[in-house]
Amino acid sequence: MRPLFRPDPTHTYESLCRAFDWTIPSRLNIGRMCTDDHPPERPAVITVGTDDSVVTTSFGELAGLTNRFANLLTGLGLEQGDRVGIVVPQSLPVLIAHLGAHKAGMVALPLAALFGPDALRYRLEHSEARAVVTTPDCLAAVTEASSGIDLHVIVTGPNPPARPLIGLDAALMAASDRFEVVDTPAEQPATLIYTSGTTGPPKGALHAHRFLIGHLPSFELYYHFFPQPADVIWTPADWAWIGALMDVVIPSLAYGRPVVTSAQPRFDPDYAGHLLAEQRITCAFIPPTALKMMRAAGVARDDLALRAIFTGGEALGEEALKWASESLRTTINEGYGQTEANIFVGNCAEVWPIRPGSMGRAMPGHDVVVLNDDAQPVVGEVGEVALAASDPVVMLEYWKSPEATSEKFREKWLLTGDLATQDEDGYLWFESRKDDVIISMGYRIGPGEIEESLLGHPAVGLAAAVGIPDDIRGEKVKAFVVLNDGFEPAPELATELQNHVRTRLAAHEVPREIEFRAELPMTTTGKIMRRALRN
Repeated sequence: MRPLFRPDPTHTYESLCRAFDWTIPSRLNIGRMCTDDHPPERPAVITVGTDDSVVTTSFGELAGLTNRFANLLTGLGLEQGDRVGIVVPQSLPVLIAHLGAHKAGMVALPLAALFGPDALRYRLEHSEARAVVTTPDCLAAVTEASSGIDLHVIVTGPNPPARPLIGLDAALMAASDRFEVVDTPAEQPATLIYTSGTTGPPKGALHAHRFLIGHLPSFELYYHFFPQPADVIWTPADWAWIGALMDVVIPSLAYGRPVVTSAQPRFDPDYAGHLLAEQRITCAFIPPTALKMMRAAGVARDDLALRAIFTGGEALGEEALKWASESLRTTINEGYGQTEANIFVGNCAEVWPIRPGSMGRAMPGHDVVVLNDDAQPVVGEVGEVALAASDPVVMLEYWKSPEATSEKFREKWLLTGDLATQDEDGYLWFESRKDDVIISMGYRIGPGEIEESLLGHPAVGLAAAVGIPDDIRGEKVKAFVVLNDGFEPAPELATELQNHVRTRLAAHEVPREIEFRAELPMTTTGKIMRRALRN
């Protein structure tokens, strides 16, 4: 696939936006685009073992494996449109399942390997999945979750499981490596990704094959005009998350560039630096929490091939951006998106200046506004971020949830549920989720700025701010803090943190209470669940 943009020192933000126009074919198949469309000898997936061993899978091999998986699914009686659950940590089998399901015209259902039985059961039942792929380590949870549900359970690994379970390795060997890829319309459903459930029961965002095209402008620019000839990409994030799957893995393969996957079970800052250097990784998506861990661990390398790091989910702040420049010798481009409509705002430091703390600008091709309560676009005022509903990156609907789908759209806009302000230059500044707004003494307070201020104190490793009931103020700010090593909870430290915020923010934003915790509740995608802290 040809890139949308070419590197050019004369580019400006305005020129890129003016020159861009969507070209979406009427028919496309993600499975074909990520395998068969590339030279078969070219590296596709680089698997790094716990002992630093490396196994490289070529595009030709990946094409054969995904064809075999497509034949396996059709042989089990699955049909176009059926959902295929994937409960597998990041690894080659994740791609075999996703791309094989796409080739067969089926819908991939990514599910986090860390999900417990209740979370899995809700999603498997609600999606009406017909099959699920999992690992021996996740099998107990999947077995409990799927009890009483009529679906095929396929288990990875060389050891064939007891019937009625299906062993993936043996089944692939028995299947043909030839398959006639379904000629899917661009609007045909391809992926069903459930929201993290921070505001109620998880909702399934149903995306069409064309949502790959919708990701490409931002993908290319986040990584400074990806693809370049030597590009190799990696993320430590779970590939069940849209931020890893569609900000890294699928677009990179669509461009014919290799993806690195590592078998490390937990994120280790020092190992991340080692992997970046050893595999000559040029582009990486590293979530904010992981970047903060690398910074806290003092990771600094001068032997990296990095061209750009992309991150998203929360603002990093000026100090983190400076650290990356000095210690990793690269630029961090922050971006914004959500499960229902991914990566449509952000930065490309090679073209326009980064404003620390900002979400960035609307990326070329994406029509983004901030709407007030009357659904009118506003500048310089807090409102809800909205994206044109016709954008190819926007979901088709919430699965089996017509009322929720209707609420998500207003006139020609998809409503994100996120509050922000947009300045005169088009930069967006995040305030909060609509349901995270703290209203105290008439002030509307977003928790993000308070949390960023607390994180500026050397004692604070993680922070979350929420509103709790107060007889006088209506709500008051309460902060939950996880301390860095070497610091102990104490009333004196709580006062010091309050004074720290008081000297940096407005008086009404100072936490009236601070509670120290060993950890904070997180979603499987690494976001703090403020709702759980309010309960």
